[in-house]
Amino acid sequence: MQKLALSLVTAVLAALLVPLGPAPAAQAAGGTYSAPLTTAISSLTVKAEVRTGYSRSLFPHWVDADGDGCSTRNEVLDLESETSVTCANLTGGRWFSYYDRVSWTDPGRIDIDHLVPLAEAWDSGARSWTTAQRQAYANDLGDYRTLVGVTDTVNQAKGDQDIAEWQPTYDKCRYLREYVAVKIRWRLSVNSAEKTAMQNLAAGCTNSTITVTRAM
Repeated sequence: MQKLALSLVTAVLAALLVPLGPAPAAQAAGGTYSAPLTTAISSLTVKAEVRTGYSRSLFPHWVDADGDGCSTRNEVLDLESETSVTCANLTGGRWFSYYDRVSWTDPGRIDIDHLVPLAEAWDSGARSWTTAQRQAYANDLGDYRTLVGVTDTVNQAKGDQDIAEWQPTYDKCRYLREYVAVKIRWRLSVNSAEKTAMQNLAAGCTNSTITVTRAM
């Protein structure tokens, strides 16, 4: 009887100690998604948007994540300059805003646009994220499509509008591809108007492959 009882206890403990593996989110983070544009659009989950509780301050941005003395804004300006600059010294830089096809040598005329606006991200799922996750989104240097330098007045005209409400004057197909990529990277949903706008726009674009590394 003692041996039987010991065997049962051992079996129970063994079952409890079996590794359960990482949580689904941990397994998915860093995974790669790749599909033609139209397939990628079809894969996006359609949900109603919820703006309740949104505040821009819930997305801490322009932080110095790597501690090199440069904010995310300056890091993007460094990366996107057509001439050689550093994030600490932007003098002599030149930036091309593809939304309106205008170049600037004054970094003050460049806004760093969250291609999928912060409010739109909130509406589409970020309201359930932690502050750390929202900060990571707002300062995402891991994918060049999340943040883009554009003419300040154009960015201000765009505001918090999604792709169904606003599109750039030029390079609409590029904007569509990048918008879809950011939605997939951060597992954000779309509303029905967004999806319809994407599908209509995609009909006039090359069905090129979208490849994204998941952020979460």
